Order: sequence, then C-alpha cells, then structure tokens
Amino acid sequence: MQTSIIGYPRIGSNRELKFVTESYFKGASTEDELLAKAKELRFAHWKKQADGGIDFISSGDFSFYDGMLDTAFLLGIIPKRYRDLGFSGVDTYFAMAKGYQGEKGDVKALSMRKWFTTNYHYIVPEIEDDTAIALKGSKLFDEFLEAKAAAFETKPVVIGAFTFLKLATYEHKQASDFVEQITKAYVDIITRLGNLGAQWIQIDEPILVTDLTPDDNALFTQIYSALLAQKGSVKVLLQTYFGDIRDAYDDVIALPFDGIGLDFVEGKETLNLVKSGFSPDKTLFAGLVNGKNIWRNNYTKTLKLLTEIQKHAAPVVIGTSCSLLHVPYSIVPEKKLPESACRVLACAEEKLIELAELSLLGGDNKYAESAVYKSNRALHAGLEKGVNSAVTSRLGSLKESDYIRLPIRRERFTIQKQVFNLPLLPTTTIGSFPQTEEVRKNRTNYRKGNITKEQYEAKLRELTARVVNFQEEIGLDVLVHGEFERNDMVEYFGENLDGFLFTQFAWVQSYGTRCVKPPIVYGDISRKQPITVETSIYAQGLTNKPMKGMLTGPMTILNWSFPREDVSNKEQATQIALAIRDEVLDLEAVGITIIQIDEAALREKLPLRKSDWHREYLDWAIPVFRLTHSGVKPETQIHTHMCYSEFQDIICDIDAMDTDVITFEASRSSLAILTAIKESGFKAAVGPGVYDIHSPRVPSEEEIRATIETILQTVPVEKAWVNPDCGLKTRGNTETIPSLKNLVVAAKKLRNTLKV
Repeated sequence: MQTSIIGYPRIGSNRELKFVTESYFKGASTEDELLAKAKELRFAHWKKQADGGIDFISSGDFSFYDGMLDTAFLLGIIPKRYRDLGFSGVDTYFAMAKGYQGEKGDVKALSMRKWFTTNYHYIVPEIEDDTAIALKGSKLFDEFLEAKAAAFETKPVVIGAFTFLKLATYEHKQASDFVEQITKAYVDIITRLGNLGAQWIQIDEPILVTDLTPDDNALFTQIYSALLAQKGSVKVLLQTYFGDIRDAYDDVIALPFDGIGLDFVEGKETLNLVKSGFSPDKTLFAGLVNGKNIWRNNYTKTLKLLTEIQKHAAPVVIGTSCSLLHVPYSIVPEKKLPESACRVLACAEEKLIELAELSLLGGDNKYAESAVYKSNRALHAGLEKGVNSAVTSRLGSLKESDYIRLPIRRERFTIQKQVFNLPLLPTTTIGSFPQTEEVRKNRTNYRKGNITKEQYEAKLRELTARVVNFQEEIGLDVLVHGEFERNDMVEYFGENLDGFLFTQFAWVQSYGTRCVKPPIVYGDISRKQPITVETSIYAQGLTNKPMKGMLTGPMTILNWSFPREDVSNKEQATQIALAIRDEVLDLEAVGITIIQIDEAALREKLPLRKSDWHREYLDWAIPVFRLTHSGVKPETQIHTHMCYSEFQDIICDIDAMDTDVITFEASRSSLAILTAIKESGFKAAVGPGVYDIHSPRVPSEEEIRATIETILQTVPVEKAWVNPDCGLKTRGNTETIPSLKNLVVAAKKLRNTLKV
C-alpha cells in the first residue's frame, strides 16, 4: 500500500530555522543566509521522507512563519499599510507577522489565532475592500522545482480557498465577494503546477471539519465546481484533518476530486461516512497515524480499522491524521528518557517508520504472523499505566462542594476592594519578564554543572530583586517576580509534578520562531512538594505592594502536554487541578493574597463542533478549573489569563470559572472581546491587553491611553485592569522597559481624570 505525509516539521531538528530567522531579525544574518538555511532544511526533510519510503512527499509545507501567511503572499493579499513600507518581499512578510517600527513607519502585526485544536498559531489574513486576489507569489512553485531538481517527486501543498476565505477577516465586504477572484487564482495555481510537472496537488481544507451552514456548503461547492472543471490532467487531493466532514461529505463526494484525505483518528464519524458510500473513482487518503500525539501506533487497532475501510473504498493510501508539524522530529536524541518510555513513543521520524510498516502489513492478509506485528502487539500489551493509588483515592473522595467557591464573587469584590485598596485602573503584567541572555546563561551553566545550585539560586534572587525594583520604580500596582527560574510555563510545573516525563530536544513550533517542549503525561499526576512558595515569599519580601503568585492552570498544563491515551482528559486534568490546588493553598498560607492561575490554552481542546462543546468539554473543564481555587479565603484574589483564541462565544463559560480578575489577549484582535464582555453581563474584573507583546514595537503612551479609553467604553472603570496582552518572556528589555513605562504613565494620567 502507498503512504502519504500531509506535512512535516520545518524548524529543524536542532531549531536551525528559529536561530537563523532570529539572527536575521537582529541584522546578524543576511537574507541569502536565511534562504540558504531554509533550502538546506527542505532538502533534509524531503530526503528523510524519501528514505522512509513515503510515496506522497509534500512540498510547499515549509514556512518561515506560517502557512496562512504564505498563502496570503501567494495570492497578493498584502494590506496597504505593509505595502507602503516599501520593503522587499521577505521583510514585508515579516512585518505582517511581527509588526514593524522604524525609519519606514510604524505598523502593528496582523492578528494571530490558534490553528483549530492545536497549540500552533496562524496569522489571520486581512482582506481589504479593494484587494485584488490573484496569483502573485512564486514560493509554491519554486519549492516544487527545488525538490524536483533534487530528484524528489512531491505533491505541492496549499491551503484551500474555502478555508482561507473562512479564516480571513474583512474590511466591509465578505467572503462571497471574493469567490470569483480566488477561484481564478487557484485555477492559475493548478495550471502552473501542472505545466511544471506536478502529478498530484494537495489542497488543505480543514475548515470542513467544523460546523457548516447550507450557505457555507454552497460557497464550497461554487469554488470547487469551477476550479475542478479547469484542473486538466493534474490530480487534486482534497485534504482534511482534525475531525470529520459530516456537514460537507455528500458535496465532497459529488465533486470530481481525484483523492480525498480523511481523518480516522479524531474524526468520530469518518468511518460511518465512508460506509455510507465512497466514490469508486477516488483514492482515499486515510489518516490512520496520529499526527498530534507521540504514542506508538497500535497496529492491532489500526489494521482492524483499515480492513473495515477497505470494504468500502479502494484504493486506500495510508497517511497521518494531520501534518506532523505538531510533533517533534525524533525520539532518537533523547538519552535521558527511560528506555521503556522511548520504546512506546513516536515522533515524526518514527511515524514514517510506522507508515512504512503499516503499508506492508495492510497489504498482507497474513500480517498476524509478521514479526513486526507481533513486536508491536507485545509492546502495547506491556505498556505501563503508572497508577498511583493515593491519587485514585483522592479523586474518588471529591464532592460537589469542592468545585464551588464561597462567598459569591460580588461579596468577594467588596471585601477585596477594602483589603487591597488599589487605585482605579490598577496596572500589572501577565507574569514573565524577558528571558535575557543573562537568564539563559545562568540556567545553562547550572544544567551543565558549571555552577553550584547555591550560585544558581543566588543569581535568581539577584534577577528577581532587580525586576521587582524596576516595577517599583515605574509605579506598577501589582507586581510579579519575573519567572526567571522557569524555562516554560507548562514544562516548569510538569518538572515539579509526579507523572510527567521530559525531553531534551523534542521541540515543537508554536508560532513563528517560538518553540516549546511539551511534557509527556506518563502516569498519575500529583505534587511532589511546594513549587513556587519559596520564590514567592522572597519576592513579596522585597516590596510592600501585592506580589502575584504565578501558576499555570490544569487545562493549559494538559493541553500543552502530550496526554495519555489510556486515561480520559477529564481525569488527567482533575489530577493536575488537585496538585495546583495544593500550591494555591500553600501560597495563601504564607501571605500571597493575589494568585494568578493561567489558562492560556482553555479553548485549545474545545471541540470544533458546537454541539459537543459542553457535553464533551466545558461541562467538566470549567469545574476542574474551579477546583484549583475553591478553597481560598474571600480576601484572596484569584486571577487567570487567556490568550490568542476566540473567546467571545464561550464568554459565559469563562465567567463561570469564578475568578476575581481575568486578563485577556485583546490588542492583536482589535479588542473584539469587549462586545462579548458587555453583552454577557460579565461579572469578573477584566484586563484586556493594551499592547501586543509578540511584536517588537514599542507602543506610545498616547496609543496605550487610546486603547484604555476604548476599553472603558465597555468595561466599568471599577472593573478595568491595565496590562500587556501576554507574558513578556519572549521580548527583550529594549522593548519591555519603555513599553511598561508608557503603560503606567498612560494609566496614571487617565486615572486622574476619572471618577467612579
């Protein structure tokens, strides 16, 4: 049987793309050096797939920042403010991704959002009314020819017109106004690729797995009826992932696609859809190997499913459920993981092996006699479960009252106002401060044994004292300790909890050059000992102002880890919540009376179909969060933070988390959440971010003041906080210091003009 890859990781096995791109941003590398490193990585990735026996290798899936942004460039969708900068192509591209502030102008970056149910972020295209969509770029074709010149036969990959239009934002017009233009552009893309020798073209339409209206289906059919009528001899693969396409299946089957890629891992109804009828003239690209998690594939289950699929569709190509962009490169470099763990884990390279083995087993009626099959079966039969009886007992003893905090929030608000006596528009930050070279060097030296634990911790105290003093000097009202001891907001907590495993090199791209190393849930989870208490005591001792205790919430820890597959997400999240609850109560006991429990990833695992939102997720996820803080006193103020997701449609559920203050990412989404806050009767105090920390821009005092004034048109002044839109870890001091100074000055000046 043949095999296919939807997409492959692109940052480099040692994050080479990250480092050369950041070097380019700093002016330390040239554009030629940037392009050369990218070409080197593409070749390595194609060769890895070819050596692994993959039949359908992808080209065009490489990106310097994001595939949606690449598609916008391909189609000439560049807003005027970026064109006016007068940059070359690559610098215009990065200005759209990161913003720009310099000699040629001052522009904010395009909005950034989560890519469906992943921790990857995409750049949101912005289509102005006078935009003329047409084939303008050459990247897709250049990379296809580059692969061809290196003797790799590839299928070019491009995000589909329907998904692109649905995820874009508009000035006044809407998606339907651009159908004719974008359809012609995609016809031109297919025609040009065909002329260059492409046999197959992969068009990604993941939006098809979401709730679709009849109008959506009509728009999809309109686009592809016209497009496929002019495709010529090129074979077109419609690729979907992250779920099933129940709302569009009949329309998809009726259209003359040559191949259809379906997700059999997350697609609950995918098998039933195929059973209802699959076109005999189409190739089914079956997503059978999980592209989002790193546990070894269970061949017994997969081959049983494949046998059922083959009763209703032929030919079948075996592939991944989604792009391998969402998993690390390989488990091979991990020398500190237990050997028993390495045997049951599969990253991108190991998944190539799984595809190759499944392709052989799937074409052999006697696969049960195969040594490969027997080995896989024994592996899964002997998988350790990591059960902790104390954790199981504690879960079993939970009561309904454990999920409810008293007194009610309105009464707590009055109590806390008297306790803290904060001014109007209290200022704070989200938690982390820049992880400078000095911070990283201290951590590296300790990890390599170059300094003692005492020297490492002494440096941490020095860094903490310095940042607390800075916050005092500029006049922030609620301070943080800077989080210099933390490598990552999830990894740090996982390292201090039983039940997690950690890698050294298993990096995954989150957005642009930002990479993370997700922990692996490997057993029942519990807290070993207090995690942040000692640091928080030290930091609070440096100031008379409130010092926030900084924690990561259970849903974010779980959603940004690779979870177990033998235990439900609800159970894993509840275990984490109990561990965080212990930490919250310990912080409160030592006098930390403002505690922030970040839930940046709350929405990440929200089902893509609204009918599943509450039953499958929110009905347990929201109470699980409440479990972390329900035991604190009325005087203790609980904060949470959320970022880079669309929260408007679950705003009431967010309010039901029963925190006292919620800070949101808002600046990069044009404060879109404010309307939802007003219309929902939101009860918590709120701090919509007043500037975008993912951009190197320094917002002026006037810009921040204007943003605060916009917020106050919706949020009552007595419930409004002023803060950046996320942690400052990824920024440098050169941007952070002036930005925070401007934030404080703007808030103070505006505060003096206000009355409750």
